[in-house]
Amino acid sequence: MANNASAKKRFRQTVKRTAMNRSRVSEIRSAVRKVEEAIASGDQAIAKQAFQAAQPLMHRGAQKNVLESNTASRKLSRLSRRIKGMAA
Repeated sequence: MANNASAKKRFRQTVKRTAMNRSRVSEIRSAVRKVEEAIASGDQAIAKQAFQAAQPLMHRGAQKNVLESNTASRKLSRLSRRIKGMAA
């Protein structure tokens, strides 16, 4: 446990940051799940709408170092490709 003032402050900051990061990750996962469900249902319009809602969340997560930037780009690219493939 923290014994001096600076260690106590770092502990408080870590607790706050961890809570925020968990919230961001949860929000991203929920958005991606909604896109996946829309793709599974076969409705391209809903899938596009869900994708447009998920895209800024994933980019923001990458910007805030909750996700690796390449991971976010890769996942968005794969989802986009699957949505485009629904029309064919």
